[in-house]
Parts: sequence; C-alpha cells; structure tokens
Amino acid sequence: MENCMPQMLAKENVCIKKIETKILNGRKINVKVILEIETRVYSNDNISMICKINNLNDIQMLNNEKKLSSLLGEGNIDVYAKDTISIDSEDDLAEIMKVTLRIINKDTKISYNKILAKADLSVSIMYLTEDNRIKNATCLIPVMGFIDMENISDNNVCDLEYTIKNLIIKPNNMDSHSIYVEALIGIECFAYEEKNINLIEDLYSISENLNYNQKEIYTMSNKNKTKDICNINETVQIPEIFNKSLLNIQTEPIITNETIRNGKIIYEGEINLEFIYENTTGVDSKKMEVPFNFEINSENIDSDCNINTYVDVITDDFIVNGENIDIKIQLEFNVSSAKNEKLNIIDEINAEDNKDNNLYSMVIYFVKSGDTMWKIAKKFKSTIEEISSINGIEDANKLRVGQQLYIPRFVNKKVAV
Repeated sequence: MENCMPQMLAKENVCIKKIETKILNGRKINVKVILEIETRVYSNDNISMICKINNLNDIQMLNNEKKLSSLLGEGNIDVYAKDTISIDSEDDLAEIMKVTLRIINKDTKISYNKILAKADLSVSIMYLTEDNRIKNATCLIPVMGFIDMENISDNNVCDLEYTIKNLIIKPNNMDSHSIYVEALIGIECFAYEEKNINLIEDLYSISENLNYNQKEIYTMSNKNKTKDICNINETVQIPEIFNKSLLNIQTEPIITNETIRNGKIIYEGEINLEFIYENTTGVDSKKMEVPFNFEINSENIDSDCNINTYVDVITDDFIVNGENIDIKIQLEFNVSSAKNEKLNIIDEINAEDNKDNNLYSMVIYFVKSGDTMWKIAKKFKSTIEEISSINGIEDANKLRVGQQLYIPRFVNKKVAV
C-alpha cells in the first residue's frame, strides 16, 4: 500500500459587508472595509481498501453497495470581458460616481473533454456630466471560457464559481461619448462523478482467526445542483423621494435563515435596498429592507444534506409613483447539495489458525437487545444462512429480544494422515 499526502483544495467566497469613509485634513480619505470571507477546504485523497477476498473459502462478509460522489477534476481559467458603453450624445462626462457589477445568466455546457462556461457581466455606471447632471448607463457583456478536463461528460455535476479579479473603467475621449469597460474574470470549476463501490463493512472466517485493520474515512454522496427563480413584487413608501429625481438603486439579497427538510429548503431573507436621489442640497440616500420567503423543492434534498446557496439578482425594476415605489425583483437561487458519508473500510487482513478447539456443534442462544443476525453468526463462527434455516427464520432482519435460537457451529478439525 502506498501512502500519499492528501491534496488539499480550498474554495473562498469573499463578500464586502461594510465600507466606511472619512475625510482627513481636507486632503485624504480614510477607507475602512469589513470583509466576510468564507473558506471551504476539501481533501482529495486516493484511498486503498479491500473489496474482494479470493483465498479463503469460508469467509463471511457484510457488504454494502455505496454510490459516492468523487472529485473527477478541478480546473480554472481567466477570461476578459470588454466593451464600450455609450452615453447620451448631449452628455459631456465629468466624473464616474458609482459602478455596479453582477455576473448573471450563468450556464454550463460539456463536450469533448471541455467545459464551456457562459454568463453575462451586467454593468451599471452612474456618472456626472459637466453641467452637473447625474445619469446612468448600463450594458451586458458576454463572458465565455473553456476549461479542459479529461473524461468529463454530461453525467457529471459541475460547480462553477466566477470571481472579478480586476476592473478598468475608463472614459473615452469626450467626442465619443462613451466609457470603456474591461474586467478580468476568473472561472473555477470542480467536477464530480458518481462511483459505485462494494464496501466490506465487516468480515470473519469460520475456520481461521482474522486480524484486520479497519478505519473511518469521510466522503460525500448524492452531489446535485438545483436552480430556481424567486419573484418579489412589493410596493414601498418613501416620502423623502416625493417630487425628487431618483438617480440610482442598489440591490443586495441576503439570506438570513435556511431550514433544510426532506424534499425542500425554506429560505428567509431580505433585500437590502439603497435609493440614491437628488435633493435641494445635492445627493442623498435612503436605505430599507424588504423581507422575502422562498422554498425550493427537490427530491435530492434531505435534512442530512450540506447546502451551499448562491443568489444572483437577474432583474430589478422600480416604478416611481409619487411616494410609492413598485418593486419587481427576480432572484436566481443556485443550490449545490451533497451528503456527508462516514465509511468504515478494511485495508489490511492477516489470517491465522483457529486455536479454539471446543468441539460442540450446537449452542442455544437467547437474543439480547442490540443483537443482529450478523453479530450472532460472527460471535459463534456460524453463518446467517445456517441459523435461519435451522430456526425457520424467513427474514433475518427481524429478531425479537428473548427469542431462542439454535446455532450450528462449524469446527475446523485437523485429520492426521
């Protein structure tokens, strides 16, 4: 057996929770950023185990067929998303005030040992004109990249993550009335395949004493992905914006609680909204939260699953009617689920002669609490089949405490020649 150091894989998710700015001495700006970093570490090991024994005729094995989710491979690529956003021809750009980026419409296709990752980069820019008007410009920039992965197929489950690594926002010359956008986006993929293994959970020999090494390992099964759309339609009242110009709205969904049950996930959350508007003294903002509840139903989800949920804002539309704002937001929930599995595996067996010379051929045993037919047969070096046959038991899984069993015992007799 060859012992290998495990390959550790890490996946990080970084979220900006809060930004605080402060002007110092009228010349410097002090910026304080609070980051929330979630890191998940995986160990990708090659495990040796014994699944079959050929050289012992009377071996008794307790087998369990397991379907596991194994990491097929990991790959990544950096791609550029570039475009020029046009602004109104009458606008002379003075300053870029705010940039909002989202990666939406994510899709994956697999063919010929390649993973095609497709998405759109949604760009929204709030800018100031030379005549002190605040305007907005938006566009969608296609994002596409190929990740090579050997033996990948449509039957595999792929977890893809997108990260904006670098961003360039640059006004073009004034005559062009446009803004150049260039984003460097990292795409990382973890691909999983299902494997069936015949696991030996326990074993014994009737004629020999077996010494074996058994250890626990942790893996996962039932790896799946689920996607669903949540539509939020609300009307909120904001007296501050009455008869004022609404300049920009920032939308951030947050999951505050998730409850996992068999067949469903119940989400509670809120949409954090920031309304930026013009008033008599300049620009002001109003923040508010809109609560939401949402359920995702899937036969692949049960209470033992580990869940990772990513929420993307697909569309957010706002209609102002006096003090009221009609909100229409479409959220896409992407759920990656899997079950943790603890396995007892056997990776080494040594056999020696049975030194127990008791020659009785039958014992009477009364079933105790916690007994199984396997435990009883192993204890007396008999077989489940023989015990069931002698006692007229049709279902070996149904024993009752106090039940009397006649147990045949096999004896390894040595004959002198």
